[in-house]
Order: sequence, then structure tokens, then C-alpha cells
Amino acid sequence: MNAPIVHGGGITAAAALHGGRPEDWLDLSTGINPNPVALPEIPMRAWHRLPDRYLVDDARTAARDFYQSGDILPLPVPGTQSVIQLLPRLIEQGARVAIVGPTYGEYERAFRSAGCSVDAIDGIELVTSQHRLVVVVNPNNPTGRVYAPDVLAALAGQLAARGGMLVVDEAFGDTAREMSLAPYAREFPNLVIFRSFGKFFGLAGLRLGFVIASTSVLGRFEELLGPWAVSGPALTIASRLLRSETSGISRNLAERADALRAVLSGAGLAIAGGTDLFTLVEDDDAVALHAHLCRNRILVRKFDYAPRWLRFGVAADAAGDERLAAALRDYRRCYSI
Repeated sequence: MNAPIVHGGGITAAAALHGGRPEDWLDLSTGINPNPVALPEIPMRAWHRLPDRYLVDDARTAARDFYQSGDILPLPVPGTQSVIQLLPRLIEQGARVAIVGPTYGEYERAFRSAGCSVDAIDGIELVTSQHRLVVVVNPNNPTGRVYAPDVLAALAGQLAARGGMLVVDEAFGDTAREMSLAPYAREFPNLVIFRSFGKFFGLAGLRLGFVIASTSVLGRFEELLGPWAVSGPALTIASRLLRSETSGISRNLAERADALRAVLSGAGLAIAGGTDLFTLVEDDDAVALHAHLCRNRILVRKFDYAPRWLRFGVAADAAGDERLAAALRDYRRCYSI
């Protein structure tokens, strides 16, 4: 059986195991903007009524302009996790799938649960003619590896020539917009792009994402999700924020990421990759360091498949940076004795 995957954000479980109240913890285990944007005003009718079509259409138009998807209107979905689980429905049962990793584990779990053959590959150069569908997370989670758009476009063309599909997950794409494949989407009907809304805007609890793909693929997702998949308030928030000025969000995230990297480097940790929403470090004592941070009520992301890795999300402010730095200094003092 496919075991559930442990993700970041488990503050309640961490507090139950290591002590303290959840609100006492510094959660650096996710790749989410720690400074959520101010919510726009939401009309009462968005709460009162089922989401009318005009709300969907308005959000799709705003997403098209924000993601620069040309004449494709991205489909709003209740978080990209909801459509990851639907991907096996787009290919024949038992088809062979390639997932460029290590990466977000729910892709492999979804395909294996559906009876597909899954190859975890280290790079797109290992895609073969046997692969019916290829998944690339770009920028990758947790390594931050990025493929240039023209490289992925070439892969999409190769797959199209033999009836294959390319899925590009750009959940962290808002911090590297120049790397987005969205402007290429109209050229490749076999291309599916996922975009996350909550990570960049700091509103992960909204459970909202967008799919950029051909009309037929979007229609299939819409059919599988059923009516009213995304709430009226979520659609309203998306329409307003996707049309807002976001350069300040990007600048703040870049500054927060620089501060995090300075703390980690100053503690002697080797940075192995990342984005402006998280930094991956590699250390021989990662397991012990994770436990030490938990004792200090700081949660970071560990990986069962890579015990030397830890992923650090960005703190909201300098106070969070100093709290982490102090815990790392304390760890080094204890370790050196």
C-alpha cells in the first residue's frame, strides 16, 4: 500500500512530541510566504451564493494576465494537490511515467496508486520513448533546480511527437517568473502547467491553484472536479490579488531569503539549493540538528529519503532570523564539546 507522505507544517504533531504550545513554535518547515498579504474586501454575496460563472471567468482572466498564458484562461482548482491526484485519469491505465526527482512525493504516490509504472529519474535527459507522461517540478522542491523554458519546450515537443504528455509544476514559479513555461502553453496541447496561489501570497489555507493547459485538458479537469470546486471568496481574492502590484512581495521574499542564507552560512551549514521561499542544506548531522531545533521549538523539514538534508523556510522577520541563529549557535557549542 502507498503510505501517506509526511509534509511540512505539522506544528501540532511536533508540539505534541517535543512540547510547547503550537503558537510557541517557529515554523520554518514550509515553503510559504511567512508574511501573508492583506486580504481584499470580499462582498457578502461571495459568501452567500454558490460561485457564479462570472466569478470563475474573472479569476481566469486575472490569472491569464498574471501568468502570461496568452489566450489560455487558466482553470482555478482547489489547490494543485487536487489535480495531481487526477493526473492518472489523463493517461491509459498502467502507462509508464517518469518523474524528475527527488521532488514532491505526491506525484509518485498518485501514479503508483493508480497502477502506473513510475521511474524516478535524475534529469530530463533520462526520459525515454517508453514514458507516456513526464513530471518536472520547476523550480524543484526541495533542491531548487531550474530548467530553462526552451529546454522544457523542447522536451514537450519530443513527447508530443510520440503522443506523450509533459506536466510542469511551477508551484514556486512566482519567485522565478522568467523561468515559467506558461507563455509556451498554446504551442503544446500535450503540456500541463500547475501554478500555486497560496505560496507566493502567503495564503496556503485558501487552497487555491491554477492549471494552464489546452481547452480539452482543462475541460477534463473541470469535469473530474465537478461543479463549484473553488469557493466564491477564493475566486474573489484571486481576482483582486492577481491584479495587484506584487513587486513588493517579490522584494521582501528576496530579502528574507538572503537573510536566511546568511544565517545558515554563518552557522557553517552547506547550502545545497533552494528558492526565495526555502533553502536546502546538506549536513552529516542533519538528524541531530533537526532534533535540536525541535527542542528549541523550531520546525524545519527533514527527508526520510535524504537523511543529510534539511529544508528551511524563510522567517517572517529579523527576530525569527535571530531565533534560528541562536539555536544554531547553541547547537554548534554543544556539538563542539
